[in-house]
Amino acid sequence: MYFEKVKALIAKELSIDEDKITLDSKLSEDLGADSLDAVELIMAIEDEFNVQVSDEAAQNIRKVSDIVDYLEKGK
Repeated sequence: MYFEKVKALIAKELSIDEDKITLDSKLSEDLGADSLDAVELIMAIEDEFNVQVSDEAAQNIRKVSDIVDYLEKGK
């Protein structure tokens, strides 16, 4: 399941506890990610899962579930 890996990546990138991250967590409002954090997170996801996230897709990522859905559809 992608969620566990995504959760670990987010925790590492944002320096927060994995327990605070759920599928419904909003990256900026709930987890405190700013625009630079979001870019770094997208790059980490691309490296980890060997995918390319388009700028359009990246702009539509608001919640953790958006990342997981993107990965599930892309693979």
